[in-house]
Amino acid sequence: MQQVVTYRQGPPNVLTLVDVPAPSPGAGEVLVAVTAAGVNYLDILQRSGAYTVALPFAPGVEGSGVVAAVGADVHDFAAGDRVAWVGSGGAYATHCVVPAERLVRVPSEVDLADAAAVLIQGMTAHFLANDVVPLTAGNTVLVHAGAGGVGGLLTQFAVQYGATVIATVSRADKMTAARAAGAAHVVDYSAGSFAEQVLHHTAGGVDVVYDAVGAAVVDESIRCLRPRGTYVLYGQSGGVVTSIDPRALNARGSLFFTKPSLSHYDRAPADVVRRAGRVLAGVVAGRLRPRIHGRYLLARAGQAHAALESRATVGKLLLCPEPRPAEPAVA
Repeated sequence: MQQVVTYRQGPPNVLTLVDVPAPSPGAGEVLVAVTAAGVNYLDILQRSGAYTVALPFAPGVEGSGVVAAVGADVHDFAAGDRVAWVGSGGAYATHCVVPAERLVRVPSEVDLADAAAVLIQGMTAHFLANDVVPLTAGNTVLVHAGAGGVGGLLTQFAVQYGATVIATVSRADKMTAARAAGAAHVVDYSAGSFAEQVLHHTAGGVDVVYDAVGAAVVDESIRCLRPRGTYVLYGQSGGVVTSIDPRALNARGSLFFTKPSLSHYDRAPADVVRRAGRVLAGVVAGRLRPRIHGRYLLARAGQAHAALESRATVGKLLLCPEPRPAEPAVA
């Protein structure tokens, strides 16, 4: 089999495709022939050195494919089953061993590439809109990075629940994608100032700010909240937020501030699989529309990382093994 690994942390070109022995699944494990692996900011943080990892390191925590073999004590899956997973490493590969308890079945109506594209971002959007702040009809929310993977899906959930979404984007050419997701208003914040534009569309401020950007927008975003509104910081693509002054939250009207993680809400594998199933059910029903920006061969994993870091992408990036002759080629 082939697998992407890194022997040192650093820029995207440290990612290397190598030949390794094909593994055998152990007890409670499943060997999956990978169709697609999702590229996520977590992968970039692990590769770059922002997060400490044991080297050599095999990235990728999200993927989809077909079961090739099952280990002992696995009774719920068999060879040929279509599956997807999150939270198990080594997905940048032709084959991946995954704990059976991490797998979710992919409905026949859902393309395997779409399954790999929607799970982490869709689950994140689902818990932000349902658990962190349960959205209801009449809410007005500000979604930063509204053309991104989470932002677009979060907008779709919010609109389904009756909320009005004001989305921000970092480039004017992303405005169409944010509107297509359901945003009622879209603001280009590349010039740096956006609060006045957001407040123009509200009566006293938004109920919730969903922020995937971080330091670059946090101060002005706080101005957009109504009294007792909630600031949900879940990403840091624009820089790490190192401090929040509680007095500023009070001065703006007793605001709430939270930095949530999905792992604190779905603490057991069964919880993860359950939420993943809900996301895939949304795709089947047409309520959730994954957006794939590009597909890269495993050998071009570094290019995929560079593209994601550029913030020029709209939607999900996938890594795919070399296609078999009967399959369509990927970039």
